[in-house]
Amino acid sequence: MSLKIRLARGGAKKRPFYRVVVADARMPRDGRFIEKLGTFDPVKPKDDAKRLVLDVEKAKAWLAKGAQPTDRVLRLLDDLGLAKRPQRNNPVKAQPKKKAQERAAAAAKAAEAGAGAEAPAA
Repeated sequence: MSLKIRLARGGAKKRPFYRVVVADARMPRDGRFIEKLGTFDPVKPKDDAKRLVLDVEKAKAWLAKGAQPTDRVLRLLDDLGLAKRPQRNNPVKAQPKKKAQERAAAAAKAAEAGAGAEAPAA
């Protein structure tokens, strides 16, 4: 059985509130879970102590048993110092796509041609 430490959503529409739970990976997001570890309220400010309420000992125990945290939970655990989240870097994703590169090249060529035509006239 593959275990996940993940967020189960609660709260009203456009007012999210999450429980941090340990669940079987095959169960639905808000479905059956094994144990509740705490709560996460993203609406509260980042420096608020009640934004993340977590039973640290239970979390350590489940991590030792092999439960895999989801990416968002891993970020929260990294902030608490319980787990290390590897830094991600994908510089290719930030690059403009093919058509935008073609437009930029055409604009640069037009600017170069315009600058070249103005130089002898001056």
